[in-house]
Amino acid sequence: MASQFDESDFVDSDFVATQKNFGSAGIASTIAAPMAPPTTTMNRPPSREELESKVNETQARLAELKRAQEDLERERAALEEARRRRIEFQNGREEMLQHLTRGVGILEEAEFNARREAEQMRQTVNDMRAALDKVQAMDEKQWSEENWQQELTKALTTLENARMEWNSARVKFAILDGALKAPDAENNEKGAALLQGQSFADLCRLGFALTWPVAVAIGGALIVIALILKK
Repeated sequence: MASQFDESDFVDSDFVATQKNFGSAGIASTIAAPMAPPTTTMNRPPSREELESKVNETQARLAELKRAQEDLERERAALEEARRRRIEFQNGREEMLQHLTRGVGILEEAEFNARREAEQMRQTVNDMRAALDKVQAMDEKQWSEENWQQELTKALTTLENARMEWNSARVKFAILDGALKAPDAENNEKGAALLQGQSFADLCRLGFALTWPVAVAIGGALIVIALILKK
């Protein structure tokens, strides 16, 4: 009786494994290898569309660079303005420090001198007021026959002290000399105003009115001399 047929008895396992490995490697190499582009598209010149695209791209880049330049110009202008203001601040601060420091020193010195002069003026006023009271208090009607010489000596001493006080005040304060000169200047101005605007005839009449008494006196003296000589 024949045995049952077994297909595994006629299969070479090494051959089958080799065939499987070869098939999988071929398929993988076929998939991994890229398709080579046609050699005709590598050396062709750019088309119109490509050139226009590049021109548009270049213009866009130029516009972007121009905007960046404008931004940098504005930033530079802002920095220049900030630097100018900073320099103006520093120079102005230094200038005002110098002016104010010098002005404060000058005014402080002037204030000190003014206070000292005001104090001297106040003291001088008190001294002059005291001298005035003493001069006003002198009354020769109260002198008697027995003491009038002593009272006169006291009065002269008081007047001398008052004169010294007055002269000292005039040396310290020039305004007192101006007060003395003011009446004379006012009289001169009044005389000039009186003569101003007068005609020559008016001036002659005014001169005659002022000199005719002198002329009459001289004429009378000449007549008297003539009568004496005749005798």
